[in-house]
Amino acid sequence: MSEHILEQLVLAPVIIPLLGAGLCLAFGRYAFLQRIISIVTLALVVAASATLLYRADAFGPQTFNVAGWPAELGISLVADRFSSLMLIVSTIVTLVVLLYSIGQGIVEYGRETPLSVFYPTFLVLSAGVSNAFLSADLFNLFVGFEILLASSYVLITLGGTNARVRSGTIYIIVSLISSVLFLIAIGAVYAATGTVNFAQLATRFGELPTGVATLLQLLLLLTFAVKAAVFPLYAWLPDSYPTAPAPVTAVFAGLLTKVGIYAILRTQTLLFTPDTLRTLLLWASILTMVIGILGAVAQSDIKRVLSFTLVSHIGYMLYGIALGTQLGMQGAVFYIAHHITVQTTLFLVAGLVEYRAGTTNLDRLGGLARLAPILSIMFFIPAMNLAGIPPFSGFLGKLALVQAGVEDHEWLAATGVVAAIATSLLTLYAIAKIWNRAFWQPKDEDELPSASLTMDWTPTGGSLHGAKSVSTTTQRTTSWKELQDDSRLPARMAMPTLALALVTVGLTVFAGPIMGYADRASTELLERTPYIEAVLSK
Repeated sequence: MSEHILEQLVLAPVIIPLLGAGLCLAFGRYAFLQRIISIVTLALVVAASATLLYRADAFGPQTFNVAGWPAELGISLVADRFSSLMLIVSTIVTLVVLLYSIGQGIVEYGRETPLSVFYPTFLVLSAGVSNAFLSADLFNLFVGFEILLASSYVLITLGGTNARVRSGTIYIIVSLISSVLFLIAIGAVYAATGTVNFAQLATRFGELPTGVATLLQLLLLLTFAVKAAVFPLYAWLPDSYPTAPAPVTAVFAGLLTKVGIYAILRTQTLLFTPDTLRTLLLWASILTMVIGILGAVAQSDIKRVLSFTLVSHIGYMLYGIALGTQLGMQGAVFYIAHHITVQTTLFLVAGLVEYRAGTTNLDRLGGLARLAPILSIMFFIPAMNLAGIPPFSGFLGKLALVQAGVEDHEWLAATGVVAAIATSLLTLYAIAKIWNRAFWQPKDEDELPSASLTMDWTPTGGSLHGAKSVSTTTQRTTSWKELQDDSRLPARMAMPTLALALVTVGLTVFAGPIMGYADRASTELLERTPYIEAVLSK
């Protein structure tokens, strides 16, 4: 009986958030109950994900066939080492962002927007991400994408400002196009193989003519490249993310593109041989790194700088996948987990900067290191981590990828090593520009508040509870007089951000065990047999 319950635990990260979303809708008029339900729901998902992480590492891939149907006919969910790692990292991040959003107050999105909209939508987003990570067939992966995209359509346009609706429209159009491409790819795969189950596809793709298999691989890569914002299909991201509310931008930056990268890694290792389209993937990874970071260097707004660095560092993950070696995959797996936490933390910090100073425009900022020392620390730690400064986890992940490229002994892989190092240096430059202009350089007292940062533990602390509202479409430098009566940074916003910053430090402190886990996960991915047997034996 207990073993049967443990098998059903694979379903928990998907079903629990959906049930929580239903309860939130039922109590739509009671914001306090919605908050409690949401926190408890995601805490349960974190606990279930941690259990799956342990069981996948100790006993092999955990599988569950929905409604008892065999894998060949029904829906199968699989938690192997890789998907379990993605699951635990993503659920921790969503829980922290939820706590941040509660502190910020959904009132920022406009008094006309009911509070009941945010919490169920956020939980549905979590369910979609979990379903994508656990899916064992292409169509259910498509369903996972559509669940998280449908909820993201709501979240990205919350408040209904002109900028959010405009950027949301771009995001929706691009997402719909990629969804159509995905459906076409699924139809083509089914027509060629007679199945969409990953385990069966792993054996049947080898029987297809080379041209047919390559075409199907290109279709899937094109679909996932749009969702992962891989060059040259990335232009939608920097225009969509910066205008969204801070917690929405943070969870989007941390998770949505990583679901696309997850799908690329899963299909490349399970369905295709490592050498297939290797040159194309290497070029895509190099150009994504270089073009993305050049875009970041050219920006003068913190959110846009971070959006372009997000694109750029997708290239690191794609580079490890393209190499297709044990060390390359290990570096990619580790770097995905690292980047989810670091990028989310930086966007949460950007939200705090906007709250504190009224803008994220670097031309209107300055002196925050003196005015807000705690905020400065919360930015500095993940920023150095993103830049890959030793001994942070970002350095360790990049080192593994660079070492894998050096050991490859191919000129294009060596070009990727040069691109990775240059991108890391330019990332440091972009981060240093933010640090210098927003935190370090002095600012006139009549342009920025001079009170020191303190934590406000009162339930009504913070501008998002009615005192002050900041619109991303009308950013301006806030005068000292305007903020002298509202100079405190609410603990409900600062503490979750600080907690996630400490998680990024934990990735460094426990880098040895995590890198060892990533090594075991990459071995399992390249072997393929454990995954296939776990699915087809049920």
